[in-house]
Amino acid sequence: MAKKLGIGVIGCGNISKAYFTLAPLFRGIEMRACADINMDAARARAKEFKLSAETVEDLLKAEDIDIIVNLTIPAVHYEVSKQVLDAGKHVYSEKPFVLSLKEGQDLKARAEKKGLRIGSAPDTFLGGAHQLVRELIDEGKLGKITSGTCHVMGHGMEHWHPNPDFFFQPGAGPVLDIGPYYITNLIQLIGPVKQVAAFATTPAKERTISSKPRAGEKIPVNTPTTIHAVLEFENGAVVTLNTSWDVWAHDHAPMELYGEAGTVFVPDPNFFGGDVRFTEEGKPVKKLPKWKHPLGVPNEMHGQGMMANYRTSGLADMALAIVEGRPHRCSMELALHAVDVMTGILRSGETGKFVVMQTTCERPAALGVKAAKELLAKKK
Repeated sequence: MAKKLGIGVIGCGNISKAYFTLAPLFRGIEMRACADINMDAARARAKEFKLSAETVEDLLKAEDIDIIVNLTIPAVHYEVSKQVLDAGKHVYSEKPFVLSLKEGQDLKARAEKKGLRIGSAPDTFLGGAHQLVRELIDEGKLGKITSGTCHVMGHGMEHWHPNPDFFFQPGAGPVLDIGPYYITNLIQLIGPVKQVAAFATTPAKERTISSKPRAGEKIPVNTPTTIHAVLEFENGAVVTLNTSWDVWAHDHAPMELYGEAGTVFVPDPNFFGGDVRFTEEGKPVKKLPKWKHPLGVPNEMHGQGMMANYRTSGLADMALAIVEGRPHRCSMELALHAVDVMTGILRSGETGKFVVMQTTCERPAALGVKAAKELLAKKK
């Protein structure tokens, strides 16, 4: 396919570097311009990646831009995505898509009225490890999924992030910040959620920053930092999701799914790769051999070793889907349902009541080895 869609980015913070760096891995897209309310930030990114630095207004009007990637802070995801749609361009948002179901439904209506596409991160579920789990499930190796557990727990961002204030305010917290990776992966593996119940607590009303340059400064905590939830899926499966920024250490696996015929141990959905372990009925648990999925191949240094990082795969799939006239995998429907689940969990934690989902969605199409290879640009 010769046609490439022009990509512009609004928001030139830390995450933008990953998009600009990894975009050349994929076909069908070409990074062309960036914008930020801070023009110095836009010019710096533009110089680094040989792009055009634009004001937000000029980027929205640019004729060579087909899709705008919204990398602003979550609090303004809705407003910026609305501007993009109103300007007649497709939009792809970083997670979380929006912070309320009402916002998401408004964007959906705007997009449908103009025949535009909306996509949203996370796209880590397209990674080789998670698609291997998807294949196990689709082939019936686990039988029907009946239950599972997810644990994403640590001790907050104040120990390493230079400006951690946002993480402890409404619109963030562990469910909205890290939850999208876990909940999106659960939906693509099991299907849509029917209802949720949760308990939420805020053990510490303030945190002390220990990272530079603000070490010793205290910041308020205005959103729950420990939330334990139970998700009932439309297929009848019941999954426990424990999220916390009040835990120093634990020994739980990131995700385990239990089926009638076996158990699968799923690596951290925050990443594209990792080891998948599996057992059939009473047989010993074994690590599955690596399969030839291109989005599971380590390609980036992380800590002391290599990891697979294919951020932008969801954007590339959306661009190709627009040209090919097919649904894209990181879809508005999937993102909106994940928002419904996350905000439902928080609402249940506040009210002590079960919350029934107001949305549903289809599982996105699997991204097998052949389909994943077709996303990638040919090596020169």
